[in-house]
Amino acid sequence: MWMCPKCGRTFKRQEQSHYCGKAPETVDEYIAAQPEEVREYLKEIRKALCAALPEAEERISWSMPTFWKGHNIIQFAGFKKHVGLYPGPEAVREFSERLKDYRTSKGTIQLPYSRPVPAELVSDIAGWCYRTGNHP
Repeated sequence: MWMCPKCGRTFKRQEQSHYCGKAPETVDEYIAAQPEEVREYLKEIRKALCAALPEAEERISWSMPTFWKGHNIIQFAGFKKHVGLYPGPEAVREFSERLKDYRTSKGTIQLPYSRPVPAELVSDIAGWCYRTGNHP
């Protein structure tokens, strides 16, 4: 077990990535708490999601920005080198051809800060998740 020296939480993995401190209550708070160099990237992701999901409510779930309408539709979170987009495993499979240049895992897509935000792809994935009911 490993204990974070900042917040005191314990984890199974050494140096487990996590959010220290009080969880943000709004998406604006979440973005403001991120390092300055990634805030614009997060804002662009949010803008693409808002455009694709105009009826969805923004909320914080699992300490991450979440778009919700009856259920979690899609989530995102900032990390050291990328934004994690969480549309669920079905979406990753559905968009596998368009995601071939990105790292993916079970239900996660890594969007590196070193590349432009793929706004159209993010919007398409979010819209698909909403229309099909597939969600994380």
